Amino acid sequence: MPKAYASTVIDLPADQVWAAVRDFNGLPVWGGHMVARSEIEDGKQGDQVGCVRSFHLHDGAHLRERLLAFSDRDRFYVYNFEKTPFDVQNYVATLRVTPVTDSGRSFVEWWTTFDCAPADSESWVDTFANGVFGGGLKNLQAHLAKR
Repeated sequence: MPKAYASTVIDLPADQVWAAVRDFNGLPVWGGHMVARSEIEDGKQGDQVGCVRSFHLHDGAHLRERLLAFSDRDRFYVYNFEKTPFDVQNYVATLRVTPVTDSGRSFVEWWTTFDCAPADSESWVDTFANGVFGGGLKNLQAHLAKR
């Protein structure tokens, strides 16, 4: 099962970074170029386990992701694909914010495991690790720097 992983250190306390990313529907706010529009279905909240975010990328692609686990205490959430244009299966991703205790900064990591055709594994790992997660973390840093 391939794993795609990206991480960064942000020069802000973990609680402040978590406040920016904790809303499962917050990608249009901090994700920059990633998402054109997004909504949580069925009137649920963006921190309610089981909620589904339905969003469109700027190229028109439509995705639906379900929030599987959420913790304010441990500053993470886990989600999966319910609908995706990507040729992957069993996609489960985690976004986590951890305090760097000796500096007051934050360690932010975002990763996924998934299944795909073996010949496509390297390409999907690169897409998720560098394009989606790496790009998203850079956008998060830029968003937080403006605050």
